[in-house]
Amino acid sequence: MLSTELLLRRGAVMSRERVSDDHAFIEGLFAQHNGEIYGFLARMLRDDDMAADLTQDTFVKAYRALDSLEDRARARAWLFQIASHAALDELRRRRVVRFVPWTGESRGTAPSAEDTALHGTMSAEMARALARIPDRQRSALLLAEIHEMTGVELATALGVSHVAARALLTRARESLRQALAAEHAAARERDARHGRLPDEPAVANPADKRR
Repeated sequence: MLSTELLLRRGAVMSRERVSDDHAFIEGLFAQHNGEIYGFLARMLRDDDMAADLTQDTFVKAYRALDSLEDRARARAWLFQIASHAALDELRRRRVVRFVPWTGESRGTAPSAEDTALHGTMSAEMARALARIPDRQRSALLLAEIHEMTGVELATALGVSHVAARALLTRARESLRQALAAEHAAARERDARHGRLPDEPAVANPADKRR
């Protein structure tokens, strides 16, 4: 029969091994996902320094809550869930909705307005349209479109059911369409006030227009 002292000694060894394994696991996650977690937070917050701080916080929280991760194969979506919550908390604290345009190549042969906004080089009008979208909807769009999450991953990252995640993404796409329409209408109104045709560019000096 094992003595109490031996059991305690073995328990201490196992505990140290567990801590070592957990450290190694989190370090591996950091090496693999640090960049995209930071990118997500920077787009959500439009603040590079805060994004860097919250990226560090995300991995610290992940280490502390590692026991809650039931399937380590889903660690990426779990990390985004922690990061998303951190971003939403920060935005609620600021009570400001902002968005950093992302420049990249769009997927697919016939991109939608949402794809163009999220994957292409965005105009100021497009960025303003995205800034109109509620925080959670913008988070869903970023995760689904830029980080290319599957339905299951998106649900995990948002902390909701698969059905709820799909519904949120659908609302987000509709919100973006409405915001784009509003921005287009505002642009036409501005053009009309300045006496420009819809497709006529603004000129800095009326004399330039006659040249």
